Amino acid sequence: MKIRLLSLKNFRNYAEEEFSFADGINILTGANAQGKTNAAEALFFLCTGYSPRANRDKLVIKYGEECAEVNGRAESAYGSVSVRMLFYANDKKRVFINGVETLKIGELLGNINSVYFNPSELKLVQESPEDRRRFMNISLSQTSKNYFYALQRYNKILSQRNNLLKNPDSYLIRETLPVWDAQLVKYAAVIIKARNAFLTDIAPIAEEKHAFLSGGTETLKMKTESGYSGETDEIAAALKKDLEQAIDKDARLGFTTIGPHRDDIKFMLNGADARVFGSQGQQRTVALALKLAEAEIFRIRSGEYPVLILDDVLSELDKSRQRKLLAATDGIQTLFTAADFPSAVFKGKNYSRFVIENGKIKTAKTVQL
Repeated sequence: MKIRLLSLKNFRNYAEEEFSFADGINILTGANAQGKTNAAEALFFLCTGYSPRANRDKLVIKYGEECAEVNGRAESAYGSVSVRMLFYANDKKRVFINGVETLKIGELLGNINSVYFNPSELKLVQESPEDRRRFMNISLSQTSKNYFYALQRYNKILSQRNNLLKNPDSYLIRETLPVWDAQLVKYAAVIIKARNAFLTDIAPIAEEKHAFLSGGTETLKMKTESGYSGETDEIAAALKKDLEQAIDKDARLGFTTIGPHRDDIKFMLNGADARVFGSQGQQRTVALALKLAEAEIFRIRSGEYPVLILDDVLSELDKSRQRKLLAATDGIQTLFTAADFPSAVFKGKNYSRFVIENGKIKTAKTVQL
């Protein structure tokens, strides 16, 4: 997968600009608050339909404007694809794929695959299980529309089940819950089975990437905390039984205590929980290893690497780990953003460099050895 063109209009601090990216390394440099991260955000929007930063789409519209526009064109082994997104001040957006409007965000997923990392991704290791579930959901949704739609339906039914559990009528709860649970476990089983397969595949790759980045000084192990395994019908049956046994507890608490919305991943460094005992540097290396492993999973499942977006990562690493990260991205189209250009790290590499100033490309330079 290669992104060839990214154009922005009234997006964040960009009035109008266009990027043409090289196959390998692309680096956006410039002082803080000039628009480097905004360009990375726009690219991720084209891939997933969501922002890694804003919780409302209208926040990406340039101040004083009514609409923002992002266009992208990519090429893969299966052909070329163009994506156009329009953002409006009423928080609505429109999405066009190859010139045809789609009303379902699920149709956007998988057209341009990407893996995104910025310093806030440390949440993957440091913070709540919700952040680790979000990581799995974004990755799996890009490679499986079946997963994306199962997740949508599960969350909708879960919300309705939780509303029912807050009802003071215990008879109504016991009479109605089985109807919701029959649907809930159906979609839950699809989610759990997909996550189990994903974690089985990604764990050894992440462990290998971590060993490379850390120089073999630490050992990473990943543990899933799902509690269910097997085929979808087996998972559904086991979950249904557990839900039945948890009715009193769920009704007392007013929410569903069992299911994939409670899943978690644990990262162990040399046998200790990285979330609790790892330094920030160690946690960063774990998160980076996980993202690099995710890129490999895309290659295995779709036949080609995704676009790798590494926003303000280099400044957080020493020179040795910068070089190792660069080596780990070999063969992957990668977009780096950095305040300063680490010329020593990129010495001997082909790359395209864009210097960004106040939402404009001040200079663009391609180095071919």
